[in-house]
Amino acid sequence: MSTKTKATPATKEKKTVTAEIVTAVITEKVTAKRGRPVVGTSARQAKLAARDARIAAGGSVERGRPANPDSKRQARLSAQAARAAAGAVIKPGRPKGTGTKTETAAVAA
Repeated sequence: MSTKTKATPATKEKKTVTAEIVTAVITEKVTAKRGRPVVGTSARQAKLAARDARIAAGGSVERGRPANPDSKRQARLSAQAARAAAGAVIKPGRPKGTGTKTETAAVAA
């Protein structure tokens, strides 16, 4: 005959208290300051503050290299956007038959 021990209410209380202590210790570790401190008078912080002020005033923030509107690529992209706006299906990738394999096969034949 096997004997099974039942958990007493005192044992359950111990487990609960231990879990609460563990959670309290974890929250203490999370709230500690980590990383490099922020210097409020630095040039970067001034730039970030100016950027936030520009956004708050309704302005826009442009990032990266500006696109040349007269380039071939921009013309192709605007034509593609116009086709998409008109409802044409735009397939990803390059069209079939434009690769070098098909060109060399046609020359060899």
